[in-house]
Amino acid sequence: MHTKTIAQISADLAAGTYTSEEITRHYLDRIKEHDTTLNSFVTVDAEGAILAAKAADAQRAAGEAGPMTGVPIAQKDIFCTKGLKTSSGSKMLDNFISPYDAHLISNFKKAGTVMLGKTNMDEFAMGSSNETSFYGPVKNPWNTDYVPGGSSGGSAACVAARLAPGSTGTDTGGSIRQPASLCGITGLKPTYGRVSRYGMIAFASSLDQAGPMAQTAEDCAMMLNVMAGHDERDSTSIDREVPDYTATLNDSIAGLRIGLPKEFFTKDLNPEMKAVIDAAIKKYEKLGATVHEISLPNVHLSIPAYYIVAPAECSSNLSRFDGVRYGFRCENPTDLTDLYKRSRGEGFGSEVKRRIMIGAYALSAGYYDAFYLKAQQIRRLIRDDFVKAYETVDVIMSPTSPTTAFKIGERSEDPIAMYLSDMFTIATNLAGLPGMSIPAGTLNDLPVGLQIIGNYFEEARLLNVAHQVQQATDWHTQSPSAYK
Repeated sequence: MHTKTIAQISADLAAGTYTSEEITRHYLDRIKEHDTTLNSFVTVDAEGAILAAKAADAQRAAGEAGPMTGVPIAQKDIFCTKGLKTSSGSKMLDNFISPYDAHLISNFKKAGTVMLGKTNMDEFAMGSSNETSFYGPVKNPWNTDYVPGGSSGGSAACVAARLAPGSTGTDTGGSIRQPASLCGITGLKPTYGRVSRYGMIAFASSLDQAGPMAQTAEDCAMMLNVMAGHDERDSTSIDREVPDYTATLNDSIAGLRIGLPKEFFTKDLNPEMKAVIDAAIKKYEKLGATVHEISLPNVHLSIPAYYIVAPAECSSNLSRFDGVRYGFRCENPTDLTDLYKRSRGEGFGSEVKRRIMIGAYALSAGYYDAFYLKAQQIRRLIRDDFVKAYETVDVIMSPTSPTTAFKIGERSEDPIAMYLSDMFTIATNLAGLPGMSIPAGTLNDLPVGLQIIGNYFEEARLLNVAHQVQQATDWHTQSPSAYK
């Protein structure tokens, strides 16, 4: 059963092939068997999952089931979940039991899905390898000596190993797409504001966006149907009609105009990686798409701009964790200042501290204009480059990551090398555009992802473009041999 997609599970449940309780128990057994190796879950809620599955079966028996009713999924441990620990991968929140549900969690509960558990992640979503988690690194199911990518590495790993048919993730600078690429699954970052951030623990508020991760584009469309929509509790949530993302999956893509940014296809791109990506793009040409070289002249500034904006916002967001109201508190503080210093010093990991310090510096008097304001101006230029590009093309394609998965520990002592892992994904977040990664083959027995970037609110087009090539290829069906 674990090889089935969400769409297949939904059809099987509707046909009575098995019950939600049966398939939920099957996935729980697989988690118990395999996750001691992968470390993809922080919390497994077996009792809650069984209760939800039984409720879904009763709902189906009453004729009240929807497409996602009874489907088991995992949730990234960044979404507040009532009555369960929500840690954001940090010691700071290791003892935090959320008193409420995030909007996204509420939507999945209303849809009747079954939550298997909460997935491991880089601490406060800060990382590109899932090595900064307080709970230890997640391992890539394709080779457990390698990272799964981050920050949604637990979500990607559990889907790749077929411990869950789908999971949620968040993407601030590539944290859905990059682990999806490194683990050989499909992941979508929607347009900023398409999915409510209410109850999602904030890293960088103007960049964070939740999205689905699954085996196929069709599965991501089914999940996005549940996730997307306006939420008045989130001031950045867009009040815009939500289409049925599954309705246009089978539309022809003949005549699709694909833009290839020359800045992403330079001589610095690994020739073997380029060959895999070129082969994937040729599949689109066979389906009737045309390829056009485009330019994004300011995209090379994405990483320096991002690593001013994101740390600045993180330093502000994480100031709430002070040892006073909730979360970790140091033992026997001598006074209030000592409480603040030691609670934050002991509760945060090194990468989080690094970004807080960078952000605080960039926002400090005398440096705000020179750094933060300048980064925001560059951000606008990057956004304008994309707007101009979409005057002549429909979607933009590139590698998702400059490399396949790298070994655990290989870049831990080199923050710059780690930051460069997101060189192809960050611009999409700065511009607020939707983007996704789909499997495009393998290189040295490790997955390679193809990134597809769309215009604002064109998630349906992205999903259609991805689905069409997945109907013509089998890359998305491949899985690690140890977890078949």
